[in-house]
Amino acid sequence: MLSSTFFCYIQLMNKRSVTALLVFFWFSISCQPQKKAQEPEATDAAPYNIIGYIAGWKGVDLEKIHAQKLTHINYAFANVVDGVVIEGEGRAEQDKENLSKLRSLKSTNPDLKILISIGGWTWSGGFSDAVLTDESRKKFTDSAIDYLIRHDLDGLDFDWEYPGLPGNNNTFRSEDKENFVLMLKSVREALDSLGALNNTYYLNTIASAGFKKYLDVNDMAEAQKYLDFINIMTYDFIVQGNNPTGHHANLYAADRDKRSSENAVFDHVNAGIPIEKLVMGMAFYGRSWQEVNPENNGLYQIGKGWKGFPYSEIEELIAGGDYVRYWDDSSKAPYLWNPSDKIFVTYEDPESIFNKVQFIKKHKMRGAMFWEYNEDSDERTLLNAMYNGFKTP
Repeated sequence: MLSSTFFCYIQLMNKRSVTALLVFFWFSISCQPQKKAQEPEATDAAPYNIIGYIAGWKGVDLEKIHAQKLTHINYAFANVVDGVVIEGEGRAEQDKENLSKLRSLKSTNPDLKILISIGGWTWSGGFSDAVLTDESRKKFTDSAIDYLIRHDLDGLDFDWEYPGLPGNNNTFRSEDKENFVLMLKSVREALDSLGALNNTYYLNTIASAGFKKYLDVNDMAEAQKYLDFINIMTYDFIVQGNNPTGHHANLYAADRDKRSSENAVFDHVNAGIPIEKLVMGMAFYGRSWQEVNPENNGLYQIGKGWKGFPYSEIEELIAGGDYVRYWDDSSKAPYLWNPSDKIFVTYEDPESIFNKVQFIKKHKMRGAMFWEYNEDSDERTLLNAMYNGFKTP
């Protein structure tokens, strides 16, 4: 009698990919019950995740990637079009080349895991339709597995922004709450079936929102059962459209109802997610306002939203002498103030990252992730702060 894995992978035949056909053929000639591969346990050398998102449209420069300081790379993004996971619009060849380059980093760090992140702010519009029915979820799952096989990846990261909410003016439904869970269950089962073929454990993860409404409209206690870990986007607490100014990635907030990394973490815990599955997000970029009221060096003052800065440019602002760096000890967050031009900048720096790493270690979280690798300085100032913080007892 054929095992259930056989029936699961008949699905892949519909995709007509060469890799899927080979996988099916391999299984069909062995036809033996397979034992589910187990997720590798963390080692003493790397007990925490350090996950870097890399934006595919920026390219991949291997000389700039410190692979030995990362546990996972999430390549961003794959799109969801007509219910299937595909390479980014017009970027199929570029994505293929970039993912091949990233896989080559395993020669430096054999334990490095490469995942595809699916969706993102711009490409989340197709999720709700894609997972609406049993049939559409099967089609979606098949395509995600086929993408993973095609690019020889270690897992899938779903960045649906957001189930049950409009995000970037996306289609959304109240049914997303249930269908989100069913999607993750379908993918987890398919990954386990694939893993049984070659004794490999494939990761299933998500990026979750850092605000409570996301948790209120979703069943995260059920969803987490099918996930290895959850990357919380604990940044963008305010954006340039907000007034007054403030911190966009602060660790703490005096008011439990205000947004902060701490509050987002414990909101997830209260929603039924074990804290050891939670990964805290960190921002390798800042946000700014101009024409800001100078009181309190621009912090919590009315201004006009300006632009974003990668951390590499923020270092240049500080070195130029026109911007003064201040530290808000209650929030554990830095900010810059340009008194002559009345410009306020909120951002992350090594001190804020150190405090977040200590928080992660204290509360036994899974680790840290960051957006986005290319926005760090050439010296990898922020990545080094994260890596050294975890490495130090």
